[in-house]
Amino acid sequence: MNLFGFLGLPVSMSVHGPQVDKLMYYVHYLMLALFVGWFGYFIYALFRFRKSSNPKASYVGAKSHASSYVEIAVALVECVLLIGFAVPLWGGLVDKFPEEKDATVIRVAAEQFAWNSRYSGKDGIFGKQDVKFISTANPLGLDAADPNGKDDVVTPLNEMIAPLGKPVITYFTSKDVIHSFKVVPFRVTQDCIPGLSIPIWFQPTKVGDYLINCAQLCGNSHYFMKGIFKVVTPEAYEVYMAEKSKGGGAAVSFE
Repeated sequence: MNLFGFLGLPVSMSVHGPQVDKLMYYVHYLMLALFVGWFGYFIYALFRFRKSSNPKASYVGAKSHASSYVEIAVALVECVLLIGFAVPLWGGLVDKFPEEKDATVIRVAAEQFAWNSRYSGKDGIFGKQDVKFISTANPLGLDAADPNGKDDVVTPLNEMIAPLGKPVITYFTSKDVIHSFKVVPFRVTQDCIPGLSIPIWFQPTKVGDYLINCAQLCGNSHYFMKGIFKVVTPEAYEVYMAEKSKGGGAAVSFE
């Protein structure tokens, strides 16, 4: 067990989680080294330049360039962390999306103070949405006239589900203010911004129910904006989707 596991770093439950944790380890090790180094120098300066040893102030100051070399070394280490680890990790997650045909695709619309999610159904094509269709009965603004939406599946409020063994591609937007989707075990955080559809992807590694939090202060009930992300077996996922698809799917009449 490493230091951070001992201190309670949450267990990683996604494919990219260990890489995120590794980057955090390196950053904290660097901060620890800087703390020890600068604290040691602080103690040295207290004794080296105490009044009894230096009764007369020096107006020349330090002539050595050692501090400059230390600062350069620290800057180089930080560049290695940024260019060697952070940027490649980010690039790998953001730019190299899996094919949608090989992934579970979810469209999520956040609102005060809940998560709305839908799936494309067996045809793999999402039905159209438009803000003009939004109502109490149709919170996602689905177009009931679009045949592609007849088999779309809208899960219960604050509930998302995905099968184990497949990547998950999720498109986030918001109906009102900025929210932020966060699932700590997946090491995933993404802002949900009105007017934008922002995709992210991740791949869970263990069956279970995982807490969804809103990581952006979004109003007076922000604390209660929680949900559950269910990771189930492929068989259980098919049963779940078949059950939710009964009755003509999601995009039925919203009169």
